[in-house]
Amino acid sequence: MSDDETGDSLRQRITRQSEDAIGKLAQELLENPLVNSALTRAFDARERAVAAQETALAALNIPSAADVERLTRRVRSVSQRLEGIEDGVDRLDQRLAAMASGGLDGRLDVIDRQLGELADQLTAIRAAVGGAAAKSPAPGRATAKAAPRKAAARKAAAPRKSAAPRSKAG
Repeated sequence: MSDDETGDSLRQRITRQSEDAIGKLAQELLENPLVNSALTRAFDARERAVAAQETALAALNIPSAADVERLTRRVRSVSQRLEGIEDGVDRLDQRLAAMASGGLDGRLDVIDRQLGELADQLTAIRAAVGGAAAKSPAPGRATAKAAPRKAAARKAAAPRKSAAPRSKAG
């Protein structure tokens, strides 16, 4: 074994023994009624001192550290929300600027071109699929030109109501 290995193991043993001894000492002190009551009284005195300090600060209208911390958190929260709103306004401003500089006209032109292409494709599909069907419509179906003619014929055939009031027979 080298000197480094023996030094490390000796150090580890001493550390372990020291930790055990300190743990036992702390356990015995906490179990001692005199030390336990002294600790309890010290903590109670600390709590009373903190309460008295808060009362004195409130009487002098001076904020406590907790009040300042709470206020700091709220200011940070408001600041973060405001930054989010500013970012949203910046994005909206950029969109409006793009629309004002012809972005809207460009988008409308693209949409118009795409609609034209779709119309051309639909026309080609109709010609390919319904070429024969378009020439001879199915029985019972009216063509687009015949529908207004039929509606006009129905109106002409319907009896008209006279504007003169009817007299009651009696």
